[in-house]
Amino acid sequence: MEVSRVRALRGPNLWCRQTVIEAIVSCTEAERAISDIDAFEIRLRARFPDVDILRSTSQEPANSLAHALAYAALRLQSQAGSPVAFSRATPTIEPGVYQVVVEYSEEAVGRLAFDLAQQLCVAAMQDLPFDVSAGLSQLRELNEDIRLGPSTGSIVQAAIRRGIPYRRLTEGSLVQFGWGSRQRRIQAAETDSSSAIAEEIAQDKELTKRLLAAAGVPVPIGRCVDNAEEAWLAASEIGAPVVLKPRDGSQGRGVTVNIQTREQVLAAYAVAAEITRDVIVERYYPGHDFRLLVVGDKLVAAARRDPPQVIGDGERSIAQLVAQINADPLRGEGHGSSLTKIRLDDIALATMAAQNYGADSIPEKGVLVTLRNNANLSTGGTATDVTDHVHPELAATAVAAAQMVGLDICGIDLVSENVYDSLDKQSGCIVEVNAAPGLRMHLAPSFGKGRAVGDAIIDSMFPDGGNARIPVVAVAGTNGKTTTVRLIAHLIATTGLRVGMTNSDGVYIGRGRIDTGDCSGPRSARNVLLHPDVDAAVFETARGGVLREGLGFDRCDVAVVTNVGSGDHLGLNFISTVEDLAIVKRVIVENVAPGGYAVLNAADPFVAAMADNCPGSIIYFAQDRNHPVLATHRAQGRRSVYVEGGAVVLAEDGFEHRIDLSAIPLVRNGAIGFQVDNAMAALAAAWALGLDWASVRAGAASFVNDAGTAPGRFNVFSYRGATLIADYGHNPDAISALVQAVDAMPAHRRSVVISGAGDRRDIDIRRQTEILGDAFDDVILYEDMCQRGRADGEVLALLREGLTNARRATNVQEMRGEFLAIDTALARLQPGDLCLILIDQVEQALAHISARIAAS
Repeated sequence: MEVSRVRALRGPNLWCRQTVIEAIVSCTEAERAISDIDAFEIRLRARFPDVDILRSTSQEPANSLAHALAYAALRLQSQAGSPVAFSRATPTIEPGVYQVVVEYSEEAVGRLAFDLAQQLCVAAMQDLPFDVSAGLSQLRELNEDIRLGPSTGSIVQAAIRRGIPYRRLTEGSLVQFGWGSRQRRIQAAETDSSSAIAEEIAQDKELTKRLLAAAGVPVPIGRCVDNAEEAWLAASEIGAPVVLKPRDGSQGRGVTVNIQTREQVLAAYAVAAEITRDVIVERYYPGHDFRLLVVGDKLVAAARRDPPQVIGDGERSIAQLVAQINADPLRGEGHGSSLTKIRLDDIALATMAAQNYGADSIPEKGVLVTLRNNANLSTGGTATDVTDHVHPELAATAVAAAQMVGLDICGIDLVSENVYDSLDKQSGCIVEVNAAPGLRMHLAPSFGKGRAVGDAIIDSMFPDGGNARIPVVAVAGTNGKTTTVRLIAHLIATTGLRVGMTNSDGVYIGRGRIDTGDCSGPRSARNVLLHPDVDAAVFETARGGVLREGLGFDRCDVAVVTNVGSGDHLGLNFISTVEDLAIVKRVIVENVAPGGYAVLNAADPFVAAMADNCPGSIIYFAQDRNHPVLATHRAQGRRSVYVEGGAVVLAEDGFEHRIDLSAIPLVRNGAIGFQVDNAMAALAAAWALGLDWASVRAGAASFVNDAGTAPGRFNVFSYRGATLIADYGHNPDAISALVQAVDAMPAHRRSVVISGAGDRRDIDIRRQTEILGDAFDDVILYEDMCQRGRADGEVLALLREGLTNARRATNVQEMRGEFLAIDTALARLQPGDLCLILIDQVEQALAHISARIAAS
């Protein structure tokens, strides 16, 4: 078994909506029939009992090693704690070659699982050892290390329930919710509204106490010291017992409570001073330790925290009892699990010593031994939910404390007898105010019910109940994508919205281009959605990006498919037929929002059929109002766009809106058929977005298809009385559409300049000049800058072969270089002639043509 081209599809893709690992797997003849291999499955399950390839989720018969690989990679992740459910192994047109697809939740975990599954399958084939326990341990450790922690994860899950898109910006807990101008960001339980000043105040416990006291919030008396002797002096002034803690500590580190003697104070100071030199000495209040969580102006959760402790059984030592507690699967290291393992460190040993115990002591049955005086979960404590019992006045005090510090998400540490009464009726006070509070004690308390604190945070960040999305339009097709994208973006911008756009020329934010080159892939789309100055986005969605990485968004409001042609990269990436290509183009349609629209070319049978895969509604467009697909759709009262009486008509169940072709400069009074199709698609998309008709009409009238607005898309120039047309058409369907367009334009003599892309099939390269040879008098062939794997002269030879039976072309020349070919064509032109230049280096060629025109 040979595995190649392993890649991660990070968005909705050809296979599913989930993120997946995709690989090409080549199997020998024997590996294609593992059911015939004696004892293979027995050996496989002996190494990993959870694998049963007959239960594979693949739709193909599970009879190859590729199927075993797919299912093993899935089950390894599942056993390691990843929530995954989809795998598939599909044979390609090449015998013994499969495309293996496995869902992942964390990319690194998915890749490691795939590698381990490969080792497992080889071990089963060759009867070699495989340590599945070690592999699962490695996967669990990696998953624990890189997955979102419980606090951030709960907020993300709340966003998902609201339909709010999210993107993890770092390997840590920095997450963006929403898109463009509607985005918000969090880091753990901090939001982008959490001010640095408020967090700085919360870090300074002494300043926090002063501010809370000024607001009438009860706080313990005490002061800050910077040496051990002063700590004892402060303790003496305050009166024992006291608490010592770092001035800017967190998570209970360096905190010692309920101390009375000089020796205890000096030892506690040494512990706190390891965190910071400035140490607070304050009065100790007996009672329970409570954590109150405030979000915005509401108390959303409360928990009583109890310190780590053991109950003796008269048989085992304290160390053994702790080991038993730590064996609980809910306890782990750090903050990734519901509870944290108890540590028998110096503080724990000192706390036990005060009770006359050591780690090896065996407490009598029923005796409670406290291992720490502070009750933080991070040091092994437990939590009991008490949210429903908090007195309203106590809740109001907590909110006042959070607002006095200025925190939008705040953890209030309260010491009191209970939470049933207000603080003025009992001995209690607020001892700390915490920024970025941990949420796990509220999500999964040791006792009591969990609270939906993630939902509370999301509701506070997005109070309008919306999903924080901006309108997104995705455009796919063989030809016309870029022009359609540009026109849609222009129509949206006419309404005053700031538009982010990606296409094969670059990335645009408003009128500015922020990136150049072919930016029709998912990375460019994601970059636009990250940009805070974008109110709506329009994406050209090319075949290559969908195959390499999936979509750059989870769903779109409008999907536009212009057409599916036979010459668009067939033969690459196992896309060998037009039907295969249509499935790739269909991905954007499959991921339309339920309330959105797919705008589909009714005249293209491959595109029209995509309607069956759309979760939303359909708008069909076709120039012929009587086309059977469109006519049936229109008769059902559904949205349809067509041409009638010299106008584009947008119709739905008795409603009609007409825009004259003469008012759309792009279509040249309807003479350029493929531009009419592009205009109809763009107008349909604007309709789907609900743009006002006045803006749509103004946008259509003001869109000029020149080299500055839509470079390389049927740009028309005048040169010494002749007509020049520059276009980036590079497949047979595009050539046919261009020929149809120029046939409608008068000319004495017609010439064409063309090269060919080397990564097309031989038949598609020949077909281009077969079409042109019947429509032009003069043909100039040139070899472009990049042959894309072809030998020098190979593309020219194929183009020349296509002219073998040309009915019209009588003068054929070959050139080395695009600009030389352009100059040669221009030198021959006479007034009244027409020259079509099929450019390769779009910007450079257009600049060259403009320079020649300026010099003429």
